[in-house]
Amino acid sequence: MNILFFLIPKSEVIYIDSTITIRKALTQIQSHSYTSIPVISEKGEYIATITEGDFLRYFKNITTGVPDTDLSANVLKIPRSVSYDPVSINSDIEDLISKVTNQNFVPVVDDEKKFIGIITRKDVIQYIYNKLKANERL
Repeated sequence: MNILFFLIPKSEVIYIDSTITIRKALTQIQSHSYTSIPVISEKGEYIATITEGDFLRYFKNITTGVPDTDLSANVLKIPRSVSYDPVSINSDIEDLISKVTNQNFVPVVDDEKKFIGIITRKDVIQYIYNKLKANERL
């Protein structure tokens, strides 16, 4: 099965640009009520995913400086605790399933490492459930 069946295209995904400040990134993630959000380079390449936990650990670990100064820093200054590894558009379903078991969503990149969208854990689980139900295995 082609994993693109599950793809939510980039045009329908909320993501942040790697050049924005921590303040803007925090506003983005809060305004959409997401627990994690992909970070994309100016060239459209997937860089990483930042989670609410990453923000919390960052603010908890600040030991010097004024908070506003830290909020104006680049979003890439925030250390990430979990690596949301992307899959290639050429990946197979097994690779997708192995990643989606550990991530809420899996970023998808093309052959040039450009971000083209995400696949959610929910969609994969729903697909598997429907297949099992159709085969009357439940």
